[in-house]
Amino acid sequence: MISTIQNIFKVPDLKKKLGFTLFCVAVYRLGAHLPMPGINAQALGLLMEQLKQQGSIFGMYDIFVGGALGRAAILFLGVMPYISSSIIFQLLGSVFPQIEKLQRDQAGRRKITQYTRYLTVGLAAFQAVAIAIFLETQKFTGPAGVMNIVFNPGWPFRLTAMLTLTAGAIFAMWIGEQITDKGIGNGISFIIFIGCLEEYPGYFLRTVQLVLTQGLSVINLVLVIIIMVLIVAAVIIMTQATRRIPVQYPKRIIGRRMYGGQSTFLPLRVNTAGVIPIIFAQSLVVFPGTVAAYVPALKGIIELFRPGFWAYDLLFFSLIVFFTYFYTSIVFNPVELADNMKRYGGFIPGIRPGARTADYVDAVLSKITLPGALFLGFIALVPWYLINLLNVPFYFGGTTLLIIVGVALDTVQQIESQLMMYHYEGFMKKGRIRGRR
Repeated sequence: MISTIQNIFKVPDLKKKLGFTLFCVAVYRLGAHLPMPGINAQALGLLMEQLKQQGSIFGMYDIFVGGALGRAAILFLGVMPYISSSIIFQLLGSVFPQIEKLQRDQAGRRKITQYTRYLTVGLAAFQAVAIAIFLETQKFTGPAGVMNIVFNPGWPFRLTAMLTLTAGAIFAMWIGEQITDKGIGNGISFIIFIGCLEEYPGYFLRTVQLVLTQGLSVINLVLVIIIMVLIVAAVIIMTQATRRIPVQYPKRIIGRRMYGGQSTFLPLRVNTAGVIPIIFAQSLVVFPGTVAAYVPALKGIIELFRPGFWAYDLLFFSLIVFFTYFYTSIVFNPVELADNMKRYGGFIPGIRPGARTADYVDAVLSKITLPGALFLGFIALVPWYLINLLNVPFYFGGTTLLIIVGVALDTVQQIESQLMMYHYEGFMKKGRIRGRR
């Protein structure tokens, strides 16, 4: 491992990309700590801690933007408007044939990217105004008394917030695209990855303090560590798990030469949908409780939609399973896959090309999606049981863990491919290439 890390700095191109990525991350994290004008950052931070404990949607949002929400930073919105725009166009592609046609070729995908940027600006402006109006109505009641979140409510503050937060969202989107083009890995995912990691040093300190004050027994601590290692291993396995379907391409004679005749396979991922089902489900399941917290007549609903309560867990788990199948059906089209295989002469042994192939692939995908959906439901619920049963002082699992593991694996694989291209040993023991130095 040490020699592999040393090899990274021996490849000029890889060293340059890694340095550029770290520089962009540092700039982004600086923006996540610069406060926006007109906000009482201390009161907002205390309010965010309260909302996180209640399982509010704002607490979940704050995790994705690396705590910028609780600090009232100029990167308050982060890359979330861009992600929302990308998801919207993915969904529209399954409804409107014109958008689906644009998604098939490179020129069309460039247009979709441009449209996504325009929609990002619109969503960021709308969200900024909505958040500004929401913050104007909020107060935090603590030992020091009642504190207003906004110093001077009104349209001047709303316009300032809209301009500041929209500019921050555009800057975050630009930083992410720059990392993708000139750095290592997917820039948008990497920014969220860094934001998710920010909470873990605080988790570690709270755990140490709890052990020292005997709030967490050593036996429970050892049990928690074992469970965490097993969960991380399970997430890695499920993230990389695929079902390989054999595909045969016939031989072709062009001129005097024979081409093709190769056997390959079609990899179907067990978790095709990634973390999207958990995000969709969590957004919906916490919405009633969030609304009820500010409508006195609906206070009873808060208890039903609190993490750890059976109604919340059952609804959350069911929504994850539903959205896993729903999103998989959107991002993976068996009919289009079968048509492309038929066009190039490929076929699955024992299955007729065309509609039969599409039906077969769809049936296999439906079977392997079920364990993936159940696993996502388990990963999403296990943090609350760790907190309640073992007195764990932090949130471990769910969307953040899937993002951390997924982005880390993708980044390691990209570094691995760069090292192998320059004939250096990579991270993986299997398949190493020992070339000339």
